[in-house]
Parts: sequence; structure tokens; C-alpha cells
Amino acid sequence: MINFEYTRVSSVKAAIDVLAKNPTGSFIAGGTNLIDLMKRGVTAPSRLIDINNLPLKQIEETKTGLSIGALVINSDVEENDIVQKKYPLLAMALKAGASAQLRNMATVGGNIMQRTRCTYFHDTAMPCNKREPGSGCGALQGYNRMHAIFGASDKCIAVHPSDMCIALAALDATVHISGPKGERKILFTNFHRLPGDTPGKDNTLLKGEIIAGVTIPENNFIKNIYYLKIRDRASYAFALVSVAAALELSGETVKNVRLAMGGVAHKPWRLTEAEKFLTGKRVSKETFIQAAEIAMKGAKAYGHNNFKLKMAPAAIVEALMKAAG
Repeated sequence: MINFEYTRVSSVKAAIDVLAKNPTGSFIAGGTNLIDLMKRGVTAPSRLIDINNLPLKQIEETKTGLSIGALVINSDVEENDIVQKKYPLLAMALKAGASAQLRNMATVGGNIMQRTRCTYFHDTAMPCNKREPGSGCGALQGYNRMHAIFGASDKCIAVHPSDMCIALAALDATVHISGPKGERKILFTNFHRLPGDTPGKDNTLLKGEIIAGVTIPENNFIKNIYYLKIRDRASYAFALVSVAAALELSGETVKNVRLAMGGVAHKPWRLTEAEKFLTGKRVSKETFIQAAEIAMKGAKAYGHNNFKLKMAPAAIVEALMKAAG
């Protein structure tokens, strides 16, 4: 790890101003991802800007839904009474993520900003276009068991690692951002990027911006929800495939539905075509199988991850069946 300077700030404006003067600096809160990357030499910020004192720690109901500050600890969101009662899909996804120790340190904003866990990205001796543009993608012809089946490019086939983000994508969350030019909002499904020709850019944040928080609109996804995470071991393992499923039922008919997947793309993968198909349909395994087939259109595997072409649709069906009860 190289030497770096350290600054602690107490306002959003101060954080933005310090970053503007230190363009190669990084914000740090829990540090559960950033410190790992620094130790491995993947990133080397010249200055760490400690934002833990910023007033971004609220979990509160609004007239239109729920507001969560960027510095709220993951475990506090998961255990919050409002989240448990009215947004249980988010609580379930958070509980599936990482270990209890990490959930007690990681923040909402940091979770959203975490980098891929691709082994080629983390190993500075290996080629990686995300870490070193133009060096190649080692995973394309290498060991790609954990890698993408949707939205990849010949420059990068890494996947987004978060569980929380899959639930936020399914729940139509919005990311609130502050920056040198003021405040703006981005739909969560538009915040993270597919790799394309610039895999080093994970999201749509502009230079000097900081996440202030997220909001989730009110919904009726309270009873018939499920977060399915398929992984190699039950504790502290990233998803091979995950599915966030939320149903609003009228008797045996799907009135409304939200579906998103993790472990399959460079960003949380929203299954909008499957949602459209399911709306108005009667609940049945056969209907869910058809929805899974629609969701898998365009999927492509790269050898070691061929099993995901069968695992992913099976996971969609299982998550929907469990959500439907």
C-alpha cells in the first residue's frame, strides 16, 4: 500500500471541495472494499477523505416512500423496523450479503459503489481492462465461473457483487447525488453501467460527485417477496446467481411484479420483459417457467460459467414460487 494523505470532513460541501482539490483522492466511510483494493495495489488514492461525520445517516419515511442516507450502516438498514415491515425484500437481501462483521461496517453508499470481485481485476499481475485499459480481459479465455451471462462485452465480463443493489433495482429506488454543480437524481437501474468499451467506469457518477442517499417509493410488496442467493457456501460468499422477486397478488392473479438478478451482469439486472409477461397472469409454476425463458433471452456463457444458463432460469422459478407462497 502506498502512502496517502488523510482528511476528515463534516459537511457534504467540504467533501466535494476537498475532492475537487485532490482529483486522485477517494471518499472513505466503512472502507470494507476500498482498503482491500489499496492493499492489493488495485487502486492508490493520493488522499482519503473521511466522510463518516457527514449528516447522511437517516432512515425515515417520507410522503412518497423511504429515505436512506448514504452513511447508514448495512446492518442498521436490515434491522430497521420500517424496512422490516414495509420493505422486507431489502432487509432479506442485506441479510444475505457478506458476513455480520462486514454488515456492521459497510455503508449504503459504499455498498452501491463497491467494485467487482473478479479475480483478474484483483490480481495486478493479470490483464484487466477495468484496472488497466487496453491490457485485455483475462477472464474471457481464463477461469470465468463467476462471470456474466448478460450485457458483457469483449472488453469485460465481470459481474456486480452487491446483494443490496439487486433489491434496490427491483424496488425502483432512486440514487440522490450531490456534486459541484448541485444535486441530481438517477433511477437506480440507470446508475450502474454495462462495460461496453469503457469497463473501468462502473457507474454514471460525474467527476467530483458523492452519493447522498437513496429513496424507495411506497409499494405493496410486503408479503409475497423472496431473495434467493445461490452461492458456494452459506457465509460470506458472493452470488453465483441471485434473484429478487416481489409480487403483488389479487387472489391467484399477479397484479404487479418486480424481478432483478445478481451474479449475472456488470450491473443489477432488471427483468422487465419477464415482469410484463407475468402481469395479469395466474400464479403457476408453468407461468413462472415461461417468464424465466423470456428473462434468459440474450444470455451468453463463456465456458466455465455455462452452468449459469440452467441455474439462472431455475433460480427465477424458485424465487417466484417462494414469493408466491
